[in-house]
Amino acid sequence: MSVKGANVRILTLVMFAAVAGFAIAQVFDPHKSSGAESHADEHDGESADGEEGFVALRREDAAGAGVEIVQVERGGGVDLILPGRVAVAVKAQSIIGAPLDGTVTDLHVAAGSRVAKGAPVATIRSPEGGAIRAEVDAARASLVAADALDVRTTSLFEQGAVPRQEWEATRAATLTAQANVRAAEAKAAAMGSPNAHGDAVIRSPIAGVVTHIAAAPGAVLDDGMEIATVADASNTELVFDAPPALVGLITTGSRMEAQWTGGQKVPAVVTGVAPGGTGYLATVRARALTAAPPPGTVISGRLIGGGGDVMTVPTDAVQSLEGASNVFVAEAGGFRALEVVTGRVSNGRTEILQGLTGDEQIASSGAFLLKAELGKGEAEHDR
Repeated sequence: MSVKGANVRILTLVMFAAVAGFAIAQVFDPHKSSGAESHADEHDGESADGEEGFVALRREDAAGAGVEIVQVERGGGVDLILPGRVAVAVKAQSIIGAPLDGTVTDLHVAAGSRVAKGAPVATIRSPEGGAIRAEVDAARASLVAADALDVRTTSLFEQGAVPRQEWEATRAATLTAQANVRAAEAKAAAMGSPNAHGDAVIRSPIAGVVTHIAAAPGAVLDDGMEIATVADASNTELVFDAPPALVGLITTGSRMEAQWTGGQKVPAVVTGVAPGGTGYLATVRARALTAAPPPGTVISGRLIGGGGDVMTVPTDAVQSLEGASNVFVAEAGGFRALEVVTGRVSNGRTEILQGLTGDEQIASSGAFLLKAELGKGEAEHDR
């Protein structure tokens, strides 16, 4: 590279750094508004950012400045970090089986196909299906005959030509024929509503995506054998594995926080705990309170609250100022550094023994930026 080219590159980098520094300074600058408002702030003398230990930064600008605001939590004593995964909710998946013995004559879907509720999945030809259809036809024929007899008997009874007992008997026969038709039709519907040839169409009971095909055209199936699996990937749950000894610390309704590599934290609530047998892991199921990653994603879960009642904050929220531990508490117009007494540090959390009430919202990731801004402000004040 020539000397001239190197000089141009250096000049470009210097200009970029200057622009970036100006942008960050604008976010933290409480006087960035123009006109009368800016002059009014200067006229007021010491502004909020002039207070000792205070950094002016509006809540709506915090995220843009790289500062995350979180709530102080109660916990400590026990930290539970559980391995887990995102799974399709139990009620959101269906294993579609053959309702009767027969041969698969057609598959209407393939793996990856999106289906609506009631959409055809496969067609099965079955002698049993033909017999069921015959039962429906016979029941309907009996009903037609019973209805006709009932109409004639009713007319004769009204004319006084037949006794009441005969009319009641024909009426009862009609009601029985109607019940037989309903029973035969319900049985046929459960078997895929086979036609006269015994062809039954098997349909999906839910909407979703076909995730697995277990049969092929020509396959001979017994009653109950799997044909396909359909799952609704938009309806998920978080599933964690817990050691049996820790099951007593996890209850339905407990709050959890899930996280996965490169993803945001997902708050969740425990919906069920299934204890495992001796030496086997228990299963903890939780419902995500915000958008969760897709099924199959490996996650970890932290049980919020643990087994104690000590205040805890993210470890990166604790910053050292003049040799003392501080956290930046969100206030109107900015963040104030408050000195705290810390306790144990575990799994990215630090116990706070003194200095907070537990109701505060504080700066978590990005708190070091507030510390740097505070240090810069104090240096300028000393000049």
